[in-house]
Amino acid sequence: MAAKIFAEDSAATLAEFEQDTLRVAQVLRERGVGLGSRVLLKAGNSVSYVSVLFALMHLGASVVLVDQQEKYEATGSIIRRAGTKLVLVDDDAPVPPEAEPVHLYELISAAPEVRVTEQHLDFGAWCDLDDALIMWSSGSTGAPKGIVKNGGRFLKNLERNAHHMGHTAEDVLLPLLPFSHQYGLSMVLIAWIVQGSLVIAPYKRLDRALRMAGPSGATVLDAAPATYRSILGILRQKPVLERSLGAVRMFCSGAAPLDQALTDLYVERFGLPLLDSYGSTEAGNVAFATADNAVSCGRVMDGLRIRVVDDEDREVPAGVVGELLVETPDVMVGYLTDEGGIDPVAQDVFRTGDLGYLDADGNLFVLGRKFAVHRNGYTLYPEIVERKAAAGGCATRIVALPDERRGSSLVFFVEDEQLRDAAHWRAVLGELLPVYEQPNRVVVVEGFPLNRNGKPDKRRMSELALADAGPAAPDA
Repeated sequence: MAAKIFAEDSAATLAEFEQDTLRVAQVLRERGVGLGSRVLLKAGNSVSYVSVLFALMHLGASVVLVDQQEKYEATGSIIRRAGTKLVLVDDDAPVPPEAEPVHLYELISAAPEVRVTEQHLDFGAWCDLDDALIMWSSGSTGAPKGIVKNGGRFLKNLERNAHHMGHTAEDVLLPLLPFSHQYGLSMVLIAWIVQGSLVIAPYKRLDRALRMAGPSGATVLDAAPATYRSILGILRQKPVLERSLGAVRMFCSGAAPLDQALTDLYVERFGLPLLDSYGSTEAGNVAFATADNAVSCGRVMDGLRIRVVDDEDREVPAGVVGELLVETPDVMVGYLTDEGGIDPVAQDVFRTGDLGYLDADGNLFVLGRKFAVHRNGYTLYPEIVERKAAAGGCATRIVALPDERRGSSLVFFVEDEQLRDAAHWRAVLGELLPVYEQPNRVVVVEGFPLNRNGKPDKRRMSELALADAGPAAPDA
């Protein structure tokens, strides 16, 4: 069967999509978009989004991707910094009126009347651009940064990714992720690289997305852990939807830490684990668990290397925790400056700021960010504590607040659909953690607040912790 691009209300072969996209490229060309033009794209997932993105790549434009939900003030700042020639949006994307945005529908509706002589999309010129792609960090732990990527290196990284995971033209990829971020964009382009099928589903309406999985024959599902947890909730309410996932051969996870307990639930229900991964917008995709090696984040892709080092940059043996350094030819070019230029980063090695270790077989275990918290004379790493709690069945995220007496006060947000009280979870954590790692305060929530990329929003939790500063445990 010919590979297709599926949407809720349409299905087109890749050949049909390619011809439609070449016409969209001609419409953009007539609007003055050409090699090196910086164009901002701010829209939700849709066939139009993918078509316009590919058209911009075909023209060799510098594509500035902005999340559809980004506030219009921040979008205005990005437009000024990047010096964009054109701003492309959909109806739900807030932008300053002075940006004179062009709606995707204007391009799509004009395309059928355009005649083109080109036969195929060609990303060659785009691959040569050092600022082919400008993306933004999630901002979950600080101000978002403009990350500037070379087109050729970006696509080469995805070729490594596809080879490592075994994606083929027979696959039907269903990414339940925003396409404006690293993970979602990766899956869109991998589908094109292997000439497989792509399902563009409403990832914020998981019941509708699951219904699409069956008729399209989805074989690979990619999502953040929070989405996988929500899927189980939907299946409890509508068990008939489980049939829609019958063709899935890989459940792939990324963008946030994965709890082993959640993976165990998928093994129990589907006979398939959640395959964890590691990467970043800056370094690209780095390591993946696979169907035949479903161990933590799996092994590093061919052509890349991870070094684990101590505080003096000495490489440590297998099993010893240290900072992760990535040696990759696919690393970003640099960060976008306030004037629209590029502040370059070192190209030989990328410091991730993450803690982890490699086992004797080369499998990567990521423990969290290298952010130390000092409390009562102890140096603690909150994300390592979170992993320890998760291994015992307690899904938690920790916020450290300043405390003159202790150094820091630790607020544990515990995710619990049953909303059992804080005393219950304090007792559980007391069994799982040594006294010096136990919470000063426990806040129970039905679900963690998430940022636009599906990651637990530590900034929002910090705000909640500060606004609800209740009594702390006196001995913690």
